[in-house]
Amino acid sequence: MAKLDLEWLHVFLEVYRTQGVTRAAERLALPQSNTSVALNKLRRYYGDPLFARTSRGMEPTAFAQAIYPEVRDAVERLARLSGARASFDPATAQRSFCISMTDISEIVVLPRLVNQLRRVAPGVQIATEHSSPETARRLESGEVDLAIGFLPHLEAGFYQQTLFKQDFVCLAAARHPRVRSTLTKQAFLAEGHISVTTSGTGHAIVDKVLARHRMARRIALRVPSFLGVARLVASTELLVIVPRRLGEALAGQEAIRIIEPPVALPPFAVKQHWHERFHADAGNAWLRATLAQLMKEG
Repeated sequence: MAKLDLEWLHVFLEVYRTQGVTRAAERLALPQSNTSVALNKLRRYYGDPLFARTSRGMEPTAFAQAIYPEVRDAVERLARLSGARASFDPATAQRSFCISMTDISEIVVLPRLVNQLRRVAPGVQIATEHSSPETARRLESGEVDLAIGFLPHLEAGFYQQTLFKQDFVCLAAARHPRVRSTLTKQAFLAEGHISVTTSGTGHAIVDKVLARHRMARRIALRVPSFLGVARLVASTELLVIVPRRLGEALAGQEAIRIIEPPVALPPFAVKQHWHERFHADAGNAWLRATLAQLMKEG
């Protein structure tokens, strides 16, 4: 009987976590062919297919489910005994990361990250998906590496780090006939407003504060994301409240002006979240440090 190879076990764990050979190869920085070969050798070793292709990806067999906890614990113990962890060299790494983020982060965070990767990690690829109720599960499974945004439901049970704090501003068309550089409460309430219903952006804070001040906006338009807000504001007489960094980015794209809201709106923290299973992963740690530094620079 062939000797059990440690690399085979690493492949088993990553296929189990990511439900795919391709994703496992990316996380291990191995060619997909090597990953497939290792998995096939492990199948022969155990005399079990270990995984079956389904519409949801590579699902583990009953045998694979039974041995997974022991394999995971054994690999972790061996790593501790060796005193070594896998390194991550961004200049040579060939790896794909998946980040769950809000549409605000796609505008504010993603361009900086992409430009930085082009300079220092040309072989690293980024895939994004919108935050959803499934984000917590996908972080735990390894399908998502990081989640970025104002995500209170990820406060418990996940590692977290504040990337930056921001407050809110009001946007109006540059040639708005009634709104200039300042807004009184009366003028604010007299105008029609856009309400953005996407989650993970801190807008629940806005609604609560306005309700406390007994200020009821006249919502003329509800949209599911911020991606088209700048054009809507520039082309209409509607106002919208957005996080400050987003407002500053949008003001450079369309003929709109930034105005301070008529009441003080508290700041909120935009954080990155990750699961403890990947806290020590060298690639994940490098990506987190890169994002923290980029957003610290303003």
